[in-house]
Amino acid sequence: MSKEEFKSNQNMNETSDYSGMGGSVQKAKDTKRTVKKLIAYSKQYILIILIAIIAAISGTIIALNAPGKLRDLTNIIAAGLGTKIDMPAVLEIVVTLILLYVASALLNALQGWIMATVTQKISKRLREDISKKINVLPMWFYNKNTTGDILSRITNDVDSLGQNLNNSVTTLVSSITMLAGSLTLMFRTNWIMTITAIGSVTIGLIILMIIMSKSQKHFDNMQKYLGEINGHIEETYTGHLIVKAYNGERQMYEPFKSLNKKLEKSTFMAQLLSGMMMPIMTFVDNIGYVAVIVVGAYMVLEADITFGVIVAFLEYVRYFTQPLTQVASLAQGLQMAVAAGERVFEFLDAQEMLDESDKKTVLPKIHGKVEFKHVKFGYEGSNKVIIHDFTATAKPGQKIAIVGPTGAGKTTMVNLLMRFHEINGGEIYIDGVPISLMTREQVHSLFCMVLQDTWLFEGTIRENIVYNKKNVTDDMLDQACEAVGLSYFIRTLPQGYDTVLNDKVNLSAGQRQQITIARAMIDDAPMLILDEATSSIDTRTEIIIQKAMDKLTEGRTSFVIAHRLSTIKNADIILVLKDGDIIESGTHTGLLEQKGFYSELYNSQFEIA
Repeated sequence: MSKEEFKSNQNMNETSDYSGMGGSVQKAKDTKRTVKKLIAYSKQYILIILIAIIAAISGTIIALNAPGKLRDLTNIIAAGLGTKIDMPAVLEIVVTLILLYVASALLNALQGWIMATVTQKISKRLREDISKKINVLPMWFYNKNTTGDILSRITNDVDSLGQNLNNSVTTLVSSITMLAGSLTLMFRTNWIMTITAIGSVTIGLIILMIIMSKSQKHFDNMQKYLGEINGHIEETYTGHLIVKAYNGERQMYEPFKSLNKKLEKSTFMAQLLSGMMMPIMTFVDNIGYVAVIVVGAYMVLEADITFGVIVAFLEYVRYFTQPLTQVASLAQGLQMAVAAGERVFEFLDAQEMLDESDKKTVLPKIHGKVEFKHVKFGYEGSNKVIIHDFTATAKPGQKIAIVGPTGAGKTTMVNLLMRFHEINGGEIYIDGVPISLMTREQVHSLFCMVLQDTWLFEGTIRENIVYNKKNVTDDMLDQACEAVGLSYFIRTLPQGYDTVLNDKVNLSAGQRQQITIARAMIDDAPMLILDEATSSIDTRTEIIIQKAMDKLTEGRTSFVIAHRLSTIKNADIILVLKDGDIIESGTHTGLLEQKGFYSELYNSQFEIA
């Protein structure tokens, strides 16, 4: 990522409406743009989607032919009641009806299978693209955006997009076809009964819209309070030891009780009003049926229509009212799909790190000389400069300690060295070569790192220590674990190195740190970065690990960040940082003799309270 990249206006916080792990936003900000992207993303599946749409339309049209056959069947039976029923004609119509229903069902099943296949392929491709995207986004992106929101886009939003597209697209096409077809056939059959049916349905729709407008706020409140109560429960569970220790059960229960009461009230109202919709629509439909039958009966008595027309018309009314109730939910589903798609595409469109495939600089042999020359740095989107003018040199094999108060820029310096962030000014050199001329992957391969925040994944101890390293023998594992003091612990485990790290394996913070240090030893990179590597280790274990560290740093250029100053007494150079600048440098003894800032820091850790 270049300096120009840092000046870019790209900022996900400005273009996204974050909802954390809770799911998608309710309404898309740019529906047209998102729909275009969805169409472009589905371009390779357009032909098969068209087949599904044609199948849905065909199935609906075939189903619309059934009421006409029912009318003919009813008229034949009614005509033959006083004499003799034409059974061959009846049988022919029955067989035709069965074939129509079977054909309609098969076509609907075909479109369902096609859309399920397509939407899952699209979802799979989206997840793959997101997975690739994660690896090419700059670190500042993750600093600015919450982990919960990113995870929500990968999981909830992709799932919501796939499910709603699968359920909505062809169903919406079928509903519109059914609505238009049934309305056309109703007018062709009898316009008087059609007006009667439309009138009753319109009343029902008006009532339905009123209820939906009233219930929406209760659904919103329900989701709001559900999120709050889930957050409260998560917080209580995570800190249950503190709650117990301070007898805070009552204090945590009272807010839960209040939120639970609000959730109960909003959920009750939401479910009450939504539960009224179907009974009301059923009631209105029944009223419509009664009205159609009354009007139809009168017209039969007047000899304007036959009894079979009434039977057919009642089927048309059913076909007419069914899609009307579906369209509201389908519209909501499509809106959710577009909203989810917008969030997913925002992530996929986020500014990436610059492509480095053209960088061919390779260091054939690493000596380990590292130079910082007038390095300046400030985080993306912020005018605040963290590192003002940092200049320092580490000779091959030297141990460089970086100390200073919290927020001085210690961790930032090693992040710049690893190219986790890009500098705003100056340059960093390794063996005289600017790291900006090397790929990030090559820079990363030059260092092994041990961080304060340990990272272990759910795999075996062997997999966690060997991580991404080939041809590691058990002897190499034994030596690394012995060096960091892990051997006894591993011998106590039933599967040894093959023990899977999960909730059933209780690891202390120190043991987790020991595993990460062993991982660094196995990596055996030319240079080393230790960022508060022993902060979670007890004093006895620290002595063991310190000896291992001394061995690990032999012949390697090492950068050590430490708050515990007793661990860096043997450093070749100690750099004292404050507010992004080096204010002192030298050996431990020399800095103590200066009686400056370092001396104050060191002595403060051994003062008797």
